[in-house]
Amino acid sequence: MADNGVALIDSLAAGLTPVRRRTAWRDGMAFAALAVVEVAVYLALRGMRPDMPVAMGHMAFWWKAVSLLVLAVIGVATTIAALDPARSPRRGLRSLAVAAAVAVAVGWGVDAARGGSASLIARLDWRDGLDCIAFVIGCALPALGALALLMRRGASTDPRGAATAAGAAAAAWGGVVFTLDCPHDDPFYIAVWFAAAIAIVMVIARLILPRLTRW
Repeated sequence: MADNGVALIDSLAAGLTPVRRRTAWRDGMAFAALAVVEVAVYLALRGMRPDMPVAMGHMAFWWKAVSLLVLAVIGVATTIAALDPARSPRRGLRSLAVAAAVAVAVGWGVDAARGGSASLIARLDWRDGLDCIAFVIGCALPALGALALLMRRGASTDPRGAATAAGAAAAAWGGVVFTLDCPHDDPFYIAVWFAAAIAIVMVIARLILPRLTRW
């Protein structure tokens, strides 16, 4: 009986193929390569905002770009780390929350320094704002797809937490890409519309990505 069991195990094992061990470094480099390709494709299709040299001379532009990039990096690092069953995404999610709060606080300071008397409603520019949401979500989809593939290969013990981090990372990166073309640098505008887009992608990721995990 025991010999039959051993034979069965051997026959099952014979059909297995070795799987290359995943590493955080390799996953991170794969995502970085995709990010470079996405930027190149976006610039080829839509180009860069015509006033980019002028925009780069304003603090608000750099606040927007750097804040989104920091959120994207933290989100990607948290997602990749969470694919290890021995790691939890909770610390990374807390770091994301802290980084977002710091970004809002710095944005408030930048906004106060800019001055201006336009009303908040006028500054929202809701028509462009809705387009902004659509563009950020669209730019987030390639990154979200890449992170979904990584999650599929990983073994996260907290798939919802990992999915939340993936959604934040993808949306923030989508915002970075759209920054190349977005004509708005108003911190209030960015805080409302970009935050709305990030929240939407996070909800989508949390609902869909856990179903793709193996555990």
